[in-house]
Amino acid sequence: MRLVFAGTPDFARLALEALLAAGHEVPLVLTQPDRPAGRGLKLTPSPVKQAALAAGIEVAQPRSLRLDGRYPDEAQAARERLEAIAPDVMVVAAYGLILPQWTLDLPRLGCLNIHASLLPRWRGAAPIQRAIEAGDTRTGVTIMQMDAGLDTGDMLLETVVPIDGDTTAAALHDALARSGADAIVQALEALAGAGLTPRKQPEDGVTYAAKLEKSEAALDLSQPAEVLARRIRAFNPVPGATVRLAGLDDPVKVWQAQALPQQTTAAPGTVLSASSAGVDLATGEGVLRLLELQKAGGKRQPVDVFVRGWQPVAGA
Repeated sequence: MRLVFAGTPDFARLALEALLAAGHEVPLVLTQPDRPAGRGLKLTPSPVKQAALAAGIEVAQPRSLRLDGRYPDEAQAARERLEAIAPDVMVVAAYGLILPQWTLDLPRLGCLNIHASLLPRWRGAAPIQRAIEAGDTRTGVTIMQMDAGLDTGDMLLETVVPIDGDTTAAALHDALARSGADAIVQALEALAGAGLTPRKQPEDGVTYAAKLEKSEAALDLSQPAEVLARRIRAFNPVPGATVRLAGLDDPVKVWQAQALPQQTTAAPGTVLSASSAGVDLATGEGVLRLLELQKAGGKRQPVDVFVRGWQPVAGA
């Protein structure tokens, strides 16, 4: 098919590369403007832009597609380019811009979205992290026919990806990116042949994956250990979970932890023990064992290395 691809991060890059490998014609890629990155805050192209340029594909980076918005000239230029291309379909994956109605209506087969959840569960901005945080045991990818709502369009194809007790957001992101890349290729093959039967999303089971906020990083140790362990995995690597430990001025980032099957009457936040096995903290329910930590300005350290430079008195 002749398609336009709209996406920005690594999650979308894999889909673009899969579509090119499958032989689809992609004359244009839409992606977010270059952003400052790294210590030098150098303007850096998105992973999708880098992949597109490597493949010799034209790239457009409008700041908005709304003709009545803050950047109408950029939106109009994008519209004229899309009309000239006359794509069969637009594939969208974590693009970062809201598509106005003219965009949804322009491709012959509409706009297909690669969404990282089993809709209608976890509509919205952070479905990967919220699924882990909530304790879901499965998630997946939905190829959706986009409409004007927030992830409310008809479902065309689904793939399932399991979540276990060790799955981090980083690992789940990579698994879903691979699954999404395969799924969009399958969906386009089906559309080019016998087609796909759209299915309305059920009204029951709708949940929203709110955008991650930096303020969520600080762990509330009055919560149960199991809840905290899930949050640590959900926020690995971004925004990262943090905890305050006695004797240290700055919060410590927690990369890995586990909830222990034991109870304690100690106040939440109490250090029960600190050894090469882990730093055990009392919580609102149960014990949280910290296994990999990072001091402010330092490197990630396994707990046996971390405790050599931090030996609090048990019960502090």
